[in-house]
Amino acid sequence: MQIINLIRNKWEQKPLSVILLLAVFIRMLAVIFSRGFGMHDDHFLVIEPAQAWADGINYQEWLPGGRLNVQPDGHSLLYSGLHYVLFLFFNAIHLTDPQLKMLFVRLLHGLFSMLVVWYGYKITLKISGKKEAATAGILLAVLWFMPMLSVRNLVEMVCIPFMMAGTWQLLVAEERSRPWLNYLLAGIIMGLGFSIRFQTVVFIGGAGLALLFLRKWIPSLTFGLGVIIAILPVQGLIDYMVWGYPFAEFKEYVLYNIQAANDYVTGPWYNYILLIAGILLPPVSLFLISGFLKLWKKQLILFLPAFLFLLFHSFFPNKQERFIFPVLPFFIILGIAGWSVIVSNSAWWGKKHLLIKRCWIFFWILNLVLLSVVTVSYSKRSRVEVMTYLSRYHNIKVILSEDSNNEGARMFPQFYLGQWINVISISRDIITTYSPLRDSVREDIRNARFVLFSETSNLTQRLDSLKKQLPSLIYETTIKPGFVDAVMFRLNPVNLNQTIIVYRNQALVPKKIEER
Repeated sequence: MQIINLIRNKWEQKPLSVILLLAVFIRMLAVIFSRGFGMHDDHFLVIEPAQAWADGINYQEWLPGGRLNVQPDGHSLLYSGLHYVLFLFFNAIHLTDPQLKMLFVRLLHGLFSMLVVWYGYKITLKISGKKEAATAGILLAVLWFMPMLSVRNLVEMVCIPFMMAGTWQLLVAEERSRPWLNYLLAGIIMGLGFSIRFQTVVFIGGAGLALLFLRKWIPSLTFGLGVIIAILPVQGLIDYMVWGYPFAEFKEYVLYNIQAANDYVTGPWYNYILLIAGILLPPVSLFLISGFLKLWKKQLILFLPAFLFLLFHSFFPNKQERFIFPVLPFFIILGIAGWSVIVSNSAWWGKKHLLIKRCWIFFWILNLVLLSVVTVSYSKRSRVEVMTYLSRYHNIKVILSEDSNNEGARMFPQFYLGQWINVISISRDIITTYSPLRDSVREDIRNARFVLFSETSNLTQRLDSLKKQLPSLIYETTIKPGFVDAVMFRLNPVNLNQTIIVYRNQALVPKKIEER
């Protein structure tokens, strides 16, 4: 009882401190238990190249100087470059365990994400009240997907603190003795966010437009100058040193996205509206969307960047879910503040306090259930663990990935293998060879030391077919996906989180590692 009273007193006196402690606790659970990677990009565009560079390998010849006449790949080098420096440090202190490395990486990301909670509370407090700020802060701290995604290497999440910190500087600039410095700082901070996630240029442009619409001519120019100051050294100077001309990666990124706009997930213009309504959990999500729209004119600096970001992605064909993540905190902040205004000013909603209370109770129950599962989920477990298992073997050189039940090859995270090898992939009617070195020599299937069968469907037929070329195959082990992975695969087979059955080629690897 004393503990409950102590928490209640702390909440009444210093709600932000309680919120931050709760956010730290939940994120530490994610740091410890939420291993693996969430999507392709948060591993293969960040961790894999950074570790390869630290090992002296020009990962898929992302950089010039290799055998091939390569061009920019459209990836900003800032974020992966920071990981490269971190992995160089790990190499220097002889930290070789990939799982331990990723524990530190998740810890750094979890701590960095605390800025989202802090700024979310402060911004909401400034535009609304203490009660609304506490609600927004709690949502940003424990919303079911936030802790897990906050420890991931997703640029869509890592750019959020930059956007929120920059927005805060814009909101408080006129209260400071030298407002020009805050506008300049806002531009610099958001400019750094651009170098993490190129698409934030829409958000940054929206912030500049908001200043112009508010007739803040000099501040808008100062803000723009700050953006340029931040972008030029990273996208200008670094790209010039690497590729011989500035903004090489950004140019390639734009060209690629225009050319491949319809090559990925597509959907109707209202796709992201439905996503926001779903991911923020209805019916409370509908309250937040209504509140977000309510304050569009009064809080233009907050509203316009997020709205233009949503508008751009709504009409751009490529609609992967993670693309909208950078503005979700702004929907929460404005949503809470605006919904408070709607309830206060509406005669109908003013009489529906019990209904609103029940909606929030339903929200928190559902959120708690999802939070407790997702926060500790081991994402892409089977692919990570199979590489961890095989890391006990040395000089593997070649493995064969047999996934003939499906179309397209699934990449295996060689970071956890501790070796850079060739992977021959057999998908439906397609055989491809993947190598971090972009080796132009096609490997012979008979050189494979291990075969990884994805899924148990038709396993006997697939094994018999492959034994015609690899007659010495013998069963090694089975790696199963994590709980959430298995559920996602069952709900939608597009999420290829399969069981992986490992066979060893006795002709090249005579004994299991335990038998040596």
